[in-house]
Amino acid sequence: MEFILHKDFSEIPAPEWNALVGQSISDTPFQRYEYLSQWWRTLGGSEWQQAELVLVSASENGKLLGIAPLFKAEHDGRPALLLIGSIEISDYLDLIVRSDDLPRFLSGLFDFLARSGISAGEAFDWYNLPDSSPTLAALKVESDKRGWTHREEIYRPTPRITLSGDFDSYLAGIEKKQRHEIRRKMRRAAESEIPVKFYIVEDAASLASEIDAFFELMSHDASKAGFLTPSMREQMTSTIRSAFENNYLWMAFLTVDGTKAAACLNFDYKNKLWGYNSGVSRDFMDLSPGWVLLAHQLQWACEHGRAEFDFMRGDEEYKYRFGAVNRYVMRAVVTPK
Repeated sequence: MEFILHKDFSEIPAPEWNALVGQSISDTPFQRYEYLSQWWRTLGGSEWQQAELVLVSASENGKLLGIAPLFKAEHDGRPALLLIGSIEISDYLDLIVRSDDLPRFLSGLFDFLARSGISAGEAFDWYNLPDSSPTLAALKVESDKRGWTHREEIYRPTPRITLSGDFDSYLAGIEKKQRHEIRRKMRRAAESEIPVKFYIVEDAASLASEIDAFFELMSHDASKAGFLTPSMREQMTSTIRSAFENNYLWMAFLTVDGTKAAACLNFDYKNKLWGYNSGVSRDFMDLSPGWVLLAHQLQWACEHGRAEFDFMRGDEEYKYRFGAVNRYVMRAVVTPK
């Protein structure tokens, strides 16, 4: 393999990058070119104040075989090499490489970074690796081979709902009390004298106003209002727009008498819905707009043959009441001796 250190994302063509993601060990929206390049431009909506790009690709006979999207920054009181996208707003991260190429790509990457003087004892501190990623085992094998220290831990739960039939089949598979509660709240909204409607954002001309409305609903939650700094709004706006342009945005609203009462921001990607964020107005809580909107999302996913709803990171109680089962993202720390 021939390894190259890149000064800018533009040095790797986006179509080649995304084609490799599609064959990679972890194919998620957060590995794609449009997401990571924008994340780097804003440093995660200013999550990081200073960072040095360490974007490495590997090719063989002119064919792109692997990408290590890394950056160097101070973390936990020491310099570290982290995956671009770390830590808070990218639910899944990983190397971008096919499974068969992973062992030699990882070994060659470590050698290249040391040879280039980029890695001089810094820890490789990688967050949000899916618990199913072969990178976890490969890191352990490579660390043992080199005599490096290695630590792996659960970082966050990522609850998910498996879908394998129609909406009634989904409901039949969850706890009886919760099933009745979901049906009751959907029925109450449907029978309300005040019109309650659900729609999916599909019009490019209205996207800007829909994004503004989404942020407004997010801001009803005090913690989310504090999260939505100008830089974070820029980051999220770019994420939403690029997902729309690449045909995997799934944003929807629930309206009450024409007023937006709840919103969700999902990705419709690789035959499942990925639940990224949401917002609920405090003005219509008697109609349970958040629950009703989530039920509509699951009903849509069932009706359109999606295999899973992934709530991604977070252990909020409502996720389990809807029948989610935990998977996890991991943190792996490798430190050369």
